[in-house]
Amino acid sequence: MDSAVLVLNRNLYAVQVASWQRALNLLYLGRAQVVDDNYQTYDFCDWLELSRKIKEHPAGFIHTPRIRIAIPEVIALKFFDQVPSHGVPFTRRNIYQHYGYRCCYCGKRFPTSELNLDHVIPRSRGGGTDWSNIVTACIPCNLKKGNRTPQEAGMRQVIKASRPKLHRALAFMIKSPVRIRGSWQRFIDKAYWDGLIEEEP
Repeated sequence: MDSAVLVLNRNLYAVQVASWQRALNLLYLGRAQVVDDNYQTYDFCDWLELSRKIKEHPAGFIHTPRIRIAIPEVIALKFFDQVPSHGVPFTRRNIYQHYGYRCCYCGKRFPTSELNLDHVIPRSRGGGTDWSNIVTACIPCNLKKGNRTPQEAGMRQVIKASRPKLHRALAFMIKSPVRIRGSWQRFIDKAYWDGLIEEEP
């Protein structure tokens, strides 16, 4: 059972990913509605009734002694219309994950014990400590570069410094990795989401 549910604001913009328990709770309390592929919405009673008629559902069903309800793939909040910032927290762990535990200079993968964080433009030259200037570097590449720019050290950046894309930010919002469902794609703002989204087969 895939527990991830995409949560939209009332204007149908993606705002977070929630567990199925949280999604059904919001639906039951009347704070959210299920949204289907045709943008039709269902409150809890309507969704419960529809669930009785559905034989198969991609996200599965929850069974209790009295009811059988399909796990929604997408819900929309009824009273929330803001679009919160989805920035991925700038932490060492998230930086390692963002670059796939690879050295951005030689491109090889390393354990965290053999990776350093490198300022592309050294701090002594005014380089910032943020997503636009921090990359991961293996210890040999980090020592070779030293307190110089890659150009000065005669090194090429195989992987450029970058900020994580929005779909990565959604993945960071829950404790386990999330697979972006194909049914979510229509609700994702194309201006912010890139083509790396892994859709369902």
